[in-house]
Amino acid sequence: MDAPLTLRDIARQAGVSLATVDRVLHNRPGVRPDTVRRVKDAMARSAFQPHAAASELARTRTRRFVFVMPSGANLFMQQIQAHLGEMAGWLSARRLAVETVETDVFDPAILSAKLEQLVGQVDGVAVVALDHPSVRAAINDLVDAGAKVVTLVSDVPSSRRHHYVGIDNIAAGRTAGALVGRFVGGRHGHVAIVAGSQGLRDHAERIFGFNQVLAAEFPQLKVLPVVEGHDEDDRSERVMTRLLREHRDIVGLYNVGAGTSGVGKALVDSGRAGEVMFVGHDVTVLTRKLLLNGVMDAAISQNPGHEARAAVRVLLALARAEPILSEQETIRIDIVMRDNLP
Repeated sequence: MDAPLTLRDIARQAGVSLATVDRVLHNRPGVRPDTVRRVKDAMARSAFQPHAAASELARTRTRRFVFVMPSGANLFMQQIQAHLGEMAGWLSARRLAVETVETDVFDPAILSAKLEQLVGQVDGVAVVALDHPSVRAAINDLVDAGAKVVTLVSDVPSSRRHHYVGIDNIAAGRTAGALVGRFVGGRHGHVAIVAGSQGLRDHAERIFGFNQVLAAEFPQLKVLPVVEGHDEDDRSERVMTRLLREHRDIVGLYNVGAGTSGVGKALVDSGRAGEVMFVGHDVTVLTRKLLLNGVMDAAISQNPGHEARAAVRVLLALARAEPILSEQETIRIDIVMRDNLP
């Protein structure tokens, strides 16, 4: 059996020093782009799998990262957790232990209490966070205790969190507004907005962006006051059913978070699916069916696998005091319709 390749072998193949290979492996600055390419090409040709490297093997303690996620049947959040599970080998090679805990992220007292339980117990936390004073205080306590904190999907920028991993939610809301306005065409009427909670910054920013576009570009459409479904199918169905009953001239609908199945059911049961232009978020097994059936017109999508990997990589870079590769960790906004379903 051939002996396993070493970093020296890769350095020899790429025509660089061992120190340069180490810099490329750990994304450190000071290496020219063409040199980075040569080193990575040499690794790819040789199927080289560094054991994240020897520096991590020398650690006597495994780093512990915790992901604080919403409880309940939010399929997008479940996708993030599933992708974390697929990273087991990568995590083990870097002496990382990543676990998830679920809690009610819509209740600031419950969420902040869960975060406080982690103070002094972990090396890093990724949290889907409510923008609330008690949550900000809990994040700051984690930072003061030495933990690296990343907000995931929904940000708390006034806290001392180290980094945010997620899409530009104002841009996502503006995109949804442009889609609804164009789908509706020249019709006049009301547009409904169903949110999980306006206390979640990602939802508040999406609503802000959505309203910006409709007010500026589609003045014939009047936006109704936001109703909240707490990302739950049953509650979202109830509030949407009430809106459809009270406003017969609804021509557009924006579902800001989860609960999409309940919103879609309300549309179908009302007999107005296809008449009301419906834009929501994320591609899941449920939104896929709604798109294929013509109930939903478009989904604003973000890649859950990218978010899971980016959050772990950012936490690891912070723990190692290494630079964060912003281009690699930027989460892209995609528009998915029936005709381009992945």
